[in-house]
Amino acid sequence: MNAAVAEPISEDLLRRFDVSGPRYTSYPTADRFVESFPVDDYTRALTQRSVGAAASATPLSLYVHIPFCENLCYYCACNKIITKHHDRAAPYLSYLSREVDLHIAKLGLGQSVSQLHLGGGSPTFLSDDELRELMAMLRRNFSLVPGGEYSIEVDPRTIDASRLDTLAELGFNRLSFGVQDFDPVVQKSVNRVQPAEQVFALVAAARQRNFDSINVDLIYGLPLQSPESFDRTLAQVVELRPERIALYAYAHLPERFKPQRRIETTEIPNAGAKVAMLARSMAAFMGAGYVYVGMDHFALPTDPLAIAKKQGRLHRNFQGYSTQPDCDLIGLGVSSIGRVGSTYSQNAKTMEEYCDFLDQGRFPVVRGLSLSADDLLRRAVIMAVMCQGLLVFKAIEAAYAIEFRSYFAAEMATLEKLAEQGLVKLNENNIEVTATGWFFVRAVAMVFDRYLQTDRTTARFSKIL
Repeated sequence: MNAAVAEPISEDLLRRFDVSGPRYTSYPTADRFVESFPVDDYTRALTQRSVGAAASATPLSLYVHIPFCENLCYYCACNKIITKHHDRAAPYLSYLSREVDLHIAKLGLGQSVSQLHLGGGSPTFLSDDELRELMAMLRRNFSLVPGGEYSIEVDPRTIDASRLDTLAELGFNRLSFGVQDFDPVVQKSVNRVQPAEQVFALVAAARQRNFDSINVDLIYGLPLQSPESFDRTLAQVVELRPERIALYAYAHLPERFKPQRRIETTEIPNAGAKVAMLARSMAAFMGAGYVYVGMDHFALPTDPLAIAKKQGRLHRNFQGYSTQPDCDLIGLGVSSIGRVGSTYSQNAKTMEEYCDFLDQGRFPVVRGLSLSADDLLRRAVIMAVMCQGLLVFKAIEAAYAIEFRSYFAAEMATLEKLAEQGLVKLNENNIEVTATGWFFVRAVAMVFDRYLQTDRTTARFSKIL
């Protein structure tokens, strides 16, 4: 789908959609998880996967959360522990092993895994030996299939060329560098100073070691950014030419995330400036040959993410866009979120509570949700909007035994208003997100969110622009 903007976005449209809304890395969204979620529902879903036809189902995806960071980035909304004490890592790895043991008792040994992602925090807080220990433990319990995507988030300030050798040795084939912005003034304002030369040298070293893919994370909307300053970062990223680019809008929620209180609200770009940064980013990356995968991802045409988009196999999970549709995701570690069968689950958010559960021999799940038939239907609809920008009625009707226009009569009426504003096209057999609508795709998805229909409070979410 063409993601270029056909016409300038009007000030009225910007004002109308300068609202808060979910990112839809899941539906229902994580804020809808309940503490009354019975952990038995999660364990039952694990067991069901291990028996009968489910035993040969689509390979698993694993996410491992490493919460430690040496330094605090003011924009960060991740669950992290700021510490210079690297001796805290070893006990944590021991508890991760205990959590894996609980999963293996339900899943069985040797479940196939085709995607692994280490996130944080900063996974490269771990020493080389600790990374070896972690990967050896995972390989003892799971079968990492050849040709899978095995990625790790890399803080450029904590790694050098010799450590890249270790990552390659351990089987990681994808690296994600946290860049955010190359501008020194912006970096200082968010307490993340890392010279561009350092990142360029690391990427060059990674190329020499033949990693399959390099991702660069960027954030627009940070304090002291302007469209002009961000243009310079965009030019540097195009020169760097990573296989993937993740471009996120900064979510300023200081009432929820204490570190963000160190950011001066007056220094944050307004909605118009943020949309300009997004528009210029899309123009720069697409002009350089990248495919616009969706809301926050770009990829070179030969990358599996772009290929999955072209073939209609794209999915969106808790890490963003993914090449594996309808894949069970096991989340390991503090605060990790998983999806197994028709359940979502989240681990304890504090180290103390996480360890206490495991000391008792219990899954550290404290929140979650068992999805209803309506949840599953609406998840399919929202993911079609977010991933393809195209919603084909017959496909949904065949999968869920409904008549689309009847079931979603109220939503269709709302979509007519979005069509008048140029965000979608309503056709006889489908709904299509327009070029302008891609800027506001979260607003289109929100139309189908039953929870927002009954609870109009969106203050818990970031702005959609």
